[in-house]
Amino acid sequence: MYANDGFDYDVAVVGGGPAGLTTALYTTRLGLDTLVVDRGGGRAAMMQETHNVIGVPEHVSGNELLQTAREQVESYGATFERGLVEDVEPIDGPDSSPIDRGFRVSFGDETVDVCRVALATGFADERPDPPLPRTGRGLHYCLHCDAFMFVDEPVYVMGTGDSAAYVAMIMLNYTDDVDVLTRGEDPEWSEETAAMLEAHPVDVVREEITGMTRRDDGWLESFEFEDGTTREYTGGFPMYGSNYHDDLVESLDLDRTEDGTVAVDDAGRTSVDGVYAVGDLTPGHNQVPVAMGEGANAGIAIHMDLRPFPRSLEEIEARGDVSEGDVPAISPALRSTAVEHEGHAGAGVDRSETVADD
Repeated sequence: MYANDGFDYDVAVVGGGPAGLTTALYTTRLGLDTLVVDRGGGRAAMMQETHNVIGVPEHVSGNELLQTAREQVESYGATFERGLVEDVEPIDGPDSSPIDRGFRVSFGDETVDVCRVALATGFADERPDPPLPRTGRGLHYCLHCDAFMFVDEPVYVMGTGDSAAYVAMIMLNYTDDVDVLTRGEDPEWSEETAAMLEAHPVDVVREEITGMTRRDDGWLESFEFEDGTTREYTGGFPMYGSNYHDDLVESLDLDRTEDGTVAVDDAGRTSVDGVYAVGDLTPGHNQVPVAMGEGANAGIAIHMDLRPFPRSLEEIEARGDVSEGDVPAISPALRSTAVEHEGHAGAGVDRSETVADD
């Protein structure tokens, strides 16, 4: 007996970024048949270098990080499909399964029935109008990841709201040369923020950008403004908000917080039983290691939710003792993959003959 009797998979993970892949890593290694549906792209894929991920050198790009992770998760037996999940519909569990409720997941021409769903669809940063430097070469979306790169360098922050003003003041912890670029728009930050900004050595440049120069290595060198001035910058941060990939959140009617993120508990459980959310969809810092931690927590929680053993006393009374035929509670395909994997305890051991110690 294993969880997905009557289902196609135990778990469907929607999204193949760091949060989704870590969720799939844990569910697969903990014995659950896992499907990952990934449409490609995402914020992690945009990274030119990987910062703040312990054990991963800076020269590793986001795409290289994700490709290595996918290969790792696939090696444990997870299934990957490229596509956009268009619908997740709650369904009753089949009579042959101990799970009484699951979900029908639709993507492209495919439809699969699963016991649990983990949403890891993230968001897209709002991109300002050109002219702009290349992402990762003067255009950056993560202060916590990239502030280290700009110590003692001239930095801009684009935007007109409180978040732009605050990021500019925060960057004074790393450099004494910080400008806020409103790009022809009037500031919209609060009076309190305006008073704080006035007390910090930050220039507010209101003119629109009309041109840009790059260094020979492709990094931003300077912006030209409509008043004819030129200001040198090594890089900076656009602060125009984010667009959540939340179609499935809306269709499932998941509870949300005031800032639009999905409300979850410490294990990623949402307001709909059986649906989990991880990564940038949820509250907290939008960081790769944070996303990985959330994925690990959710993967463990899903495992604990679905594992058949130990049976409680109530289940034993209702269903009887666990027989030798009931164990191990892992599907034949995943069991075979685990036994043959290079990381299995029995890897390289010839069990055709046994030798007893004298």
